[in-house]
Amino acid sequence: MSELLIKNAVVCDPLNNINCEKMDLSVKDGKIVESVSSAAKLIDAGGKLTMAGGFDGHTHCAGKINVGRFMSPHDMRMNPIPGLSGKVAPTATTRAQVGYNTPNTFAIGYRYSKLGYTTITEAAIPILAARHTHEEFESIPILDKLGLTLFSSNWQVMEYIRDNEPDKLAAYVAWALRSSRGYGIKIVNPGGGEAWGWAKNVSGLDDPVPNFDVTPAQILLALAEANEKLNLPHSIHIHCNNLGKPGNYETTIASMKLLENVKTSRDRQAVHVTHVQFNAYAGTGWRDFETGAPMVADYINGANHLTFDLGMAMFGPAMTMTADGPLEYANSRLLHAKWSNQDVELEEASGVVPVTYSSKNFVNAVQWAIGQELALLVKDPWKVMFTTDSPNGGTFVNYPEAYTLLMSAKKRAEIIEGLPELAIGRMALPGIDRELDLYELAIMTRAIQSKMYGMATKGNLGVGADADIAIYDINPDSIDTSVEHEAVKKAFSGTAYTIKSGEIIVKDGEIAATPEGKTYWVNATVPKATEDAMMVNLVQKFKRYYSVNMANYMVEDAYLPHPVEIKTEAI
Repeated sequence: MSELLIKNAVVCDPLNNINCEKMDLSVKDGKIVESVSSAAKLIDAGGKLTMAGGFDGHTHCAGKINVGRFMSPHDMRMNPIPGLSGKVAPTATTRAQVGYNTPNTFAIGYRYSKLGYTTITEAAIPILAARHTHEEFESIPILDKLGLTLFSSNWQVMEYIRDNEPDKLAAYVAWALRSSRGYGIKIVNPGGGEAWGWAKNVSGLDDPVPNFDVTPAQILLALAEANEKLNLPHSIHIHCNNLGKPGNYETTIASMKLLENVKTSRDRQAVHVTHVQFNAYAGTGWRDFETGAPMVADYINGANHLTFDLGMAMFGPAMTMTADGPLEYANSRLLHAKWSNQDVELEEASGVVPVTYSSKNFVNAVQWAIGQELALLVKDPWKVMFTTDSPNGGTFVNYPEAYTLLMSAKKRAEIIEGLPELAIGRMALPGIDRELDLYELAIMTRAIQSKMYGMATKGNLGVGADADIAIYDINPDSIDTSVEHEAVKKAFSGTAYTIKSGEIIVKDGEIAATPEGKTYWVNATVPKATEDAMMVNLVQKFKRYYSVNMANYMVEDAYLPHPVEIKTEAI
């Protein structure tokens, strides 16, 4: 039996109300335990900051990222290590690494691990593309993975909503999660993907989807009801309509309000709204574009049914990729940029467009501010999940830089001073003096993910939790994070130790081991009679419309070499 004793750790574990307290941690067989034997391997943390392994609850690591790789050969020549370019050569422990915004699978696993992250969520899986997504999951070393399955413009979904058949809708969602080995329901620009098939979009919650006589509001409410009927561990996870458009903060607030009365039997939110930076824009066009973050934050401060993540934009190159097909077409025309579009049979649309966020561009500067404003204006950190929507707002290797912005008003002021005057007048950030502390950062990067995904063994260091541990080379008792932001950035850029399931995988910022991670998925069940009635209809659809047979469609066991199955029953 493998045992590990970590002594003199300064532990920050919000789920267990531990705020930078010196203590020892005992690990046995990949779990946190009460105590270990005298034969346990010893690590002396020496008063260093110790947290649960980071949990990125919304990123893009498989699927559309391949299109980004094809579109950006220049990205393969970029390197996150200052002073280096191109490929990172293999070592005795690691495989070759290439890419920056669209790194190869090996680089994704290594780089997240060096940041102290041990679990990630791929935020958008079309059912038809799920097999290859899981092949990529298998190729990403070290990290545990889960994925959210797309339902936003699915023909079956919209027909069951139109025909008022909620039980069949729930049965279809359960089947689709099982088919894709997905963890939860993702909704992107509800109805907009289908409209895009006709070179259109939906403009708001009450705009009918062409040929289906349903609205985005109906799609959101029906899928929220199905989510709760299936007793899924995560709420619906929504990308609101009108993303990326000036004035869209009103649609965002309306979408949040729409779901206020969704009843959930679980101790979690009823809805998670994602990358809200891109949905917190005010103004009537790009000429009068300004922040809408204060209005969105004001609503969230008074709401108790939701969580959200930031989608912070960071200056520099990025790669936008989303199932919001019409948005990416608009981006490509606005930016005169490369554009890729894909329509996934009867299920979803998607697009990919490379971008660069420039501090000299007033729109980009306001976008940069909005993500921070949301984090700082929302009072309760238990509602806020940290993300850049990687790589949409910037690649995840920039997370340490983003942390310092949220923790240091001094650093923010230094950057704001160099921004265009026009941008400074359109943002709220210069007037915000709040600075996050390490405890609040731990909530946003670890603890909230445990609660919102219903994963009690993740994001904390309590007895019974997974022994996923990050030890950073800073002493919370002697560092002023609001002033010493460069030291904070350096520490979060490469852990002293990252421990995954009780095994040391990073030591002194270098990869020490590359075990295979697990894949979490939800097996939701409904009464057999309900499933049988749904399947009769679905089999007919496959014969009539699909280019693949149902037998060749579902993700088989062989694609998940290390599965963790979460079973739920309809209520």
